[in-house]
Amino acid sequence: MRDPAEMTATEASSAIAAGDLKPSELVEACLTRTEACEGGVRAWAYLGADKARMAARLIDPVPPATPLHGIPFGIKDIIETADMPTGYGTPIYHDHQPARDAACVALLREAGGVCLGKAVTTELAHFHPGKTRNPHRLTHTPGGSSSGSAAAVAAGMVPVALGTQTTGSVLRPASYCGVFGFKPSFADVSRSGVMECVASFDTVGWFARCIEDIELVRQGLLRIPYRPLEPTTIAGLRIGFFRGPDWDEAEGYTKELIEDAARRLANAGAQLEPVTTPDGFGDLAAHHRTVAGYEFARAITWERTQRARLLSPKLVDGRCADGLRSTSEDYNAAQAGLTRHRTVFAELMQSYDALLTPVAPGEAWAGVGATGTPVFNTAWTALHVPALSLPAFTGPTGLPVGLQLVGRFREDAALLSAARAVAEALDVNRLAIVPPAG
Repeated sequence: MRDPAEMTATEASSAIAAGDLKPSELVEACLTRTEACEGGVRAWAYLGADKARMAARLIDPVPPATPLHGIPFGIKDIIETADMPTGYGTPIYHDHQPARDAACVALLREAGGVCLGKAVTTELAHFHPGKTRNPHRLTHTPGGSSSGSAAAVAAGMVPVALGTQTTGSVLRPASYCGVFGFKPSFADVSRSGVMECVASFDTVGWFARCIEDIELVRQGLLRIPYRPLEPTTIAGLRIGFFRGPDWDEAEGYTKELIEDAARRLANAGAQLEPVTTPDGFGDLAAHHRTVAGYEFARAITWERTQRARLLSPKLVDGRCADGLRSTSEDYNAAQAGLTRHRTVFAELMQSYDALLTPVAPGEAWAGVGATGTPVFNTAWTALHVPALSLPAFTGPTGLPVGLQLVGRFREDAALLSAARAVAEALDVNRLAIVPPAG
């Protein structure tokens, strides 16, 4: 058997069910991998190694009741845990200990998952970066705000990890770190126990090594019966190639890679056609910014009025300042605009099983002082629809470049089935773990 730390969650689940692998052996392999990688990658805000070992040993003799039995997972450090501190990426909450697990953590544990630790987040899940580095090149950003979660999966420290997205905080790190990243439909997954940033957009998402793992976690978080994805073939799949108003923000090589992927999918039998951008679609980013700033500035009123000296100028002078300048009239108008766009987009998507579009402009930015731009993620977050990043490409310097697929609201399983067909046609069924040296 190969190193269990390099298995997908689905592979490890099968090995555990067959009696070929114990949960404690899988956890130990992940911790060994973490010891080899963490010094450079710095993915963890808190590593609960002994807690994870004990939890795994306790379930070693227990027959698996779900496919998540014994599967280690990481948790973004804005998601609360009863047995580990939750720092929200700020010194304001150093050593803060919640009294309960967030619903998403409790659900994965109920299904038999083993929490390995709390992954680094940017400050209050905003733009000011934490300590995490990109496992593919330690001098580059892993993206944000779910920085540690994406990096931990990419480096092989854990097979799956939870993050959150308010703008592009799952999809962009997934692209930069070369992993599968999924933002489900808005409100599909309970946010109880997750720090509120922007109630209108906040979504629990996750990272994994293959699409089957994405679905495995989705079923656990929704507490629905476990079953494989519906088989879907690329032949006849209706795919819209969406360039959109921000297409020119993509690097030239990203455009070429996605255009080539579109040709390959069409040659494989997909019904692929260009999508006409809906009228006013370019306003989505402005509406998102207004709503996000307005809600965020009010959600962290205590922190910005009582602990402002511990917050970054980027946060206080950026989104908070923007949000406090917005009036309730501005906010209501932006919400009304978003409602109209969701109706228009729902009508557009009746013609497609998925849209094909960039995840990020290109490779991860050099340096670790910024986490990149969410320009290709904002619209899908604002529209509440599911979106997936596939680790489909490599850029000119050898860093990952993702491919984004967008689906219909509340039809997440259908998007994942379509994405698996796309991944098979493009030969990106699973990711390659980054060597410990980074």
